[in-house]
Amino acid sequence: MKRLVLAVLFATFGAILPTAATAQVFPSKPIRIICPFPPGGGVDITARAIGHELSKALGQPVVIENKPGAGGNVAAAEVARSAPDGHTLFLTLNSLHSISPLLYSKLPFDAMKDFAFITPLVAFSNVLIVHPLASARSVQELIAQAKAQPGKLTYASSGNGTNVHLVGELFRSMSGVDVVHVPYKGSAPALTDMLAGNVTMMFETIPFAISQIKGGKLRALAVTSARRSPLMPEIPTLAESGLPGFDTIAWYGLIAPAGTPREIVMKLNAEAIKGAHSKDFRDRMEPLGFEIVTGTPERMAEMLRADAARWAPVIKAANVRIE
Repeated sequence: MKRLVLAVLFATFGAILPTAATAQVFPSKPIRIICPFPPGGGVDITARAIGHELSKALGQPVVIENKPGAGGNVAAAEVARSAPDGHTLFLTLNSLHSISPLLYSKLPFDAMKDFAFITPLVAFSNVLIVHPLASARSVQELIAQAKAQPGKLTYASSGNGTNVHLVGELFRSMSGVDVVHVPYKGSAPALTDMLAGNVTMMFETIPFAISQIKGGKLRALAVTSARRSPLMPEIPTLAESGLPGFDTIAWYGLIAPAGTPREIVMKLNAEAIKGAHSKDFRDRMEPLGFEIVTGTPERMAEMLRADAARWAPVIKAANVRIE
């Protein structure tokens, strides 16, 4: 009996000790944060800001790897296949886990099961922008123009299935206009074409568009949130502009591959939250229009499930499906 008890104890401690040891030595090498869009966009800005804070806290270099493609799905698939040791992280956006599964007939990963959620980081709203030489100077003028020329106007997005894409689809549905979606591999190339006047409009995130708007290179017509942005209080909401009930926000968060030890997840959660609320991070992010939103891994999963429930009827009504 004593031998049996000892065997059970050794087996139990043998299962616990490797995990504890892994957590104690983590991180044992540089950490990489994979970013699903090209440099310069909101996701990239957030990845570099939180990477800087994590590097200071964890004592290891944090390298940002930009891997654009398929609205972020290329990067997500790579993270899902990565070793679950905490050294590969993903600066993700809510749409990849709550919207993409509703849009794509087949994904190379399970948006919920293949990842270990760490914490949300920042939230923001979008802004409807046009070229400064565009004739439309209000949402109503833009809608009238689109209805007069069905299928002629275009709207850019940072990729199929992204928040920027879906906000555009919601606008099409609520306004009853026929405008053509033009997806890009990230916000940076989309905004480049916006600045060149090659596309009519875009529902860009405020953090990425604010400098171009303030500089007069883009014209803001409305924001997508229920309240006006404190960065642009003179710009009305879409609800104020003739589309009552229009209210959307998006957010970014930090995740790891599924199977990452709980101890490592919680260590990353604690340091990421501490970093997100640091003065350096706030000073960098809040002037761009980001709101700091952090929480537990469980809270992040709840937020994604709520987003999916919110966007499902929009996607169904718009009849959006990506093969």
